[in-house]
Amino acid sequence: MGDKDQESEVEEADEEAKVDKAPPTVVPGDEDITSGRRHRKWLVAVIVAVVVVVVAGLAGWRMVENRRHGSALESCNRAAKSLQERTSSAKMTRYREASGVKADEVKDAMTVTNMSSSVKAADGLKPSLIQCNASMSTGELNTAVSKAKKLDSDYAALAKSAKAVLASRDAKTLDDAKAALNTKKDEASKLLGDSDGKVVDNATRDGLQQAIDQAGQVKGDEAKVYQEAAGSLQAAIDRVNASMQAKSQADQQAAAQAAQAQAAQQQAQRQGATQRRQASSSNRQRGSTQTRRPSYRPSGNRGGGGGGSAPQNQGNDKSWEDEWNDFIHRPQVGTACNPDGSCGIG
Repeated sequence: MGDKDQESEVEEADEEAKVDKAPPTVVPGDEDITSGRRHRKWLVAVIVAVVVVVVAGLAGWRMVENRRHGSALESCNRAAKSLQERTSSAKMTRYREASGVKADEVKDAMTVTNMSSSVKAADGLKPSLIQCNASMSTGELNTAVSKAKKLDSDYAALAKSAKAVLASRDAKTLDDAKAALNTKKDEASKLLGDSDGKVVDNATRDGLQQAIDQAGQVKGDEAKVYQEAAGSLQAAIDRVNASMQAKSQADQQAAAQAAQAQAAQQQAQRQGATQRRQASSSNRQRGSTQTRRPSYRPSGNRGGGGGGSAPQNQGNDKSWEDEWNDFIHRPQVGTACNPDGSCGIG
């Protein structure tokens, strides 16, 4: 029993050794289970990787989009600020001033034509309001930037045109002021010569000479200086003209008074002469009547000697008084009148 038991133990040990050395026995279904587990792990890994990539991509895209949005917002603010500076209240006033200048007010009419075109391009001096808000999308911000830049460019051209118009206007104003001053100096010089001895106050002529001298010293590129000099000349001219007019009126008044006095004297002389003639004629008539009136004589001749007879009313229409007047004024035969008007019979 003892030996058999030992042999049995030895055989069992040999069998166990063989079992350990034999390859493992594959049980049907174990390979599929292992493969499935490995497939699930790979799929999970892929999914995780995809998720990571997507999340990273979204994060990156979001970061890029934020940068683009921030850049667009910044560009919009810069463009809006530049446009705001070009369309400030003072500059808009200057643009409107230039747009109101006409072609006959400038030295170069082409500047006015260019200004008109620039005003139309700038939407008639009515700038649009450019808004730049963080709530706006990147696309909206970029659109606002494009609009602001276009308006900024249009107003830059408008500013250039306005500057050219105003400069041309100022140049013509300066030329006109110089020409007007030269004309006024010629007028003043002529008046200075013509007014010699024809003013009430000669100090006005001295003031005119001084104004002429000062006008000849005017220099510079400011039209206002020439305009002020012309104004001073005109004031001096007006004072001389007023003094000349005052003297002319005084001379006319003196001449009128002298003429009135002479006329009164002549009238008095004529009246005196008339009175003397009337008095002399009256005296002659009285003397003639007294010396030439004959004494009444009957009709007929008495002792020869021609003599007139008293008038007889022999049927004519004259009255006795009329006949008598004719008689006494008719020369009588044999009568003679002296130079003093007295008559006698001789």
